[in-house]
Amino acid sequence: MIFRRLFPVAILLLLACASIASAQDEQSPNPAGAPPKILLLVHQEFKFGKEGERQKLEVAISRAFEHLNVPNDWIDLEALSGPTEALFFDPFNSFEQVGTAFAEWGRIFAAHPELARMQEEIKALVTAERTIIAVRRDDLGYRPQSIDFSKARFMRALEVRLIPGHESDFVEAFKILSAAYEKVNADTPWVVYQVNVGTPSPTFLIFMPLRALKQNDDLLNWRKSIREAEGEDMAHQMEQIAREAYAGTESNLYAISPERSHVSKDFAGGDRDFWSPHRPAAPKALGSKSADSKPKP
Repeated sequence: MIFRRLFPVAILLLLACASIASAQDEQSPNPAGAPPKILLLVHQEFKFGKEGERQKLEVAISRAFEHLNVPNDWIDLEALSGPTEALFFDPFNSFEQVGTAFAEWGRIFAAHPELARMQEEIKALVTAERTIIAVRRDDLGYRPQSIDFSKARFMRALEVRLIPGHESDFVEAFKILSAAYEKVNADTPWVVYQVNVGTPSPTFLIFMPLRALKQNDDLLNWRKSIREAEGEDMAHQMEQIAREAYAGTESNLYAISPERSHVSKDFAGGDRDFWSPHRPAAPKALGSKSADSKPKP
């Protein structure tokens, strides 16, 4: 899973801009469920009718990794809107950690060829893939310090692609929006990331973790309250910025799959019933082979 996705990362890291250095300056880890400093995100689309097969492979390989000392975690997000796809949400503390994970996964798969074979089976089902790396913007967002991803069941994701040279307009718009959310005391926070490498134009990503789909109803009510509280001037200002600065936007909703994710014990401790449900025992030894030479879930 991760190894396949880290191959293009080696190239992305060579192209990363000067902002990498500032991201590496902060080495202290985040609390387990807090928004990570660096996100490696992979969008994957699959052959028609093969999603079930892909899911079974991902579950099997995720369970196998529970018995290995792997270098990073990931959260598997399944699209509930937009194209049928998976979004892999891999948190990191620094670009240095991304590079270390790339090297470690190479050694892991060399030592466990049965897992490498399963990765190749998954890869054969993929029809399109896009890998990006994004850096958290601490000057933006709405109460991002209150976010605990371990308690989320769903994720709203907004991608804003900008016309080059209009990054400051985006910053202005989302600072205005954050202040408006504060005025109505909305209780669903969001965090903003700026894409560092992997997209052809300046791009920002906004993630809003949700514990239940009902919170989408709350969002609709808050938007109405914000419009009433701020008046039409703010709405016109936001619309003008969107017309002049945005090359395109896309908003999607995802469901989190704990079975196909791999998270730390500290992270799972935020909601153990969700992340660590009782399930049948995994194979005792990763190195043992069955008659068909494949590990059994």
